[in-house]
Amino acid sequence: MHVCTVVIDVADAGARLLAVRDEDPQRAWDDLGEWWPEEYPGVIGIHDRRAGGAWLAVSPRERRLAVLLNRADTLDPSLEALSRGSLALESVAGRSPEAPLRMHGFNLLEVTPSGSRVLHWDGAELRETPVPHGVHMIAHDDLDDPRTARIEAWLPEFAAARPEDDGWADRWVALLARSAQLSPDDDRAIIRDNNAHGYPTESLLYCTAEVQADAASVRSHVLAEPGRWD
Repeated sequence: MHVCTVVIDVADAGARLLAVRDEDPQRAWDDLGEWWPEEYPGVIGIHDRRAGGAWLAVSPRERRLAVLLNRADTLDPSLEALSRGSLALESVAGRSPEAPLRMHGFNLLEVTPSGSRVLHWDGAELRETPVPHGVHMIAHDDLDDPRTARIEAWLPEFAAARPEDDGWADRWVALLARSAQLSPDDDRAIIRDNNAHGYPTESLLYCTAEVQADAASVRSHVLAEPGRWD
């Protein structure tokens, strides 16, 4: 499976992160906005038009952020699964998922000023991994999983460029640009074209976000061409 990538730096009172979204370019979506004014007032996120949910969501008021990444599962293929699109939205509203879940597998990254964690669902078990202080990466397996080629290749690089000031986003985006010198179908690539691997997904955008004790913010950049660095 070849899906989204997140780099996160956890500190004493919050975290900074870079998140790259991979999705089918034919699946309709909307860039950052307040797309759920009645159900989730004030929440900003990347909106999936088909299911109505969010890939990434931020609640500035609650100072919460959540990102959803797919992962393999043991779910019966004949079972009609529920959409995972509500997970990030519910998370920033303070409601984390509880097993059992009639959903396909996921990694749900939850970020608050008091700490960050990843909830892993494989169709049978819901596990929690606290994200320790420092720089970490997650994609479609476990946190900092060396089985994921892009994590093995780039985690040391992102850790070496660990955010220490207001220029952190520029430094990490510059490193993302350097990673994009790889072919987008290379297993080590972060900006990806997954068609060669049997998945009709390509990198569509990246977000930089920050959660602090008194604020939460996010910015996005949509790639001009899916799977290609601009």
